[in-house]
Amino acid sequence: MLDQLEKLDQELFLYLNDQQSPFWDTVMVTVSNKYFWIPFYLLLIGYIVWRYKLQSIPMLLMAVVGIGLADYVASGIFKPYFARLRPCHDPELSAMVNLVQGCGGQFGFLSSHASTGFALAVFFNLILSDRYFIFKILLVLWAVVVSYSRIYLGVHYPGDVVGGALVGTGTAMLAVVGYRLWLQKYTRFQHKPLS
Repeated sequence: MLDQLEKLDQELFLYLNDQQSPFWDTVMVTVSNKYFWIPFYLLLIGYIVWRYKLQSIPMLLMAVVGIGLADYVASGIFKPYFARLRPCHDPELSAMVNLVQGCGGQFGFLSSHASTGFALAVFFNLILSDRYFIFKILLVLWAVVVSYSRIYLGVHYPGDVVGGALVGTGTAMLAVVGYRLWLQKYTRFQHKPLS
């Protein structure tokens, strides 16, 4: 069963990784670059602080906890424990991989890009009101595109990405619990619903 899943993962990777063009190469390299997103993160932080004032403190702290935990679980626990080679490092596949820009570390399970991206997207999806519906959808689409870029670039299998997304979702849910407990403890925030 595990062998069949791994074979399916490899076949799906080869199919998705084969959808290449010079235009999309540039787009996916850009999307995958964590530094490209710094202005977006700064705008998000600025808006949260402006909109929620004191309530932004626990909100941003718990978002950082969820994202940091997602990264630690993916890179600090899963990658060394499972030691699954990235497709670009796998001697059986490396000749078939369309590697766009560097391979990265030796191991790829789980994708840190997927875990941290989904941690951010799910955290804000769970704590913000439906007033932010469009923004919430855009956050999930952003996480999906960043995650897909890792397959496109040849550095992660789809299973790495799906696993990373699940871990990020889990850590986001833990961070939301922490955020709500914080609000309950400090009554000055308690009666300020997110809107």
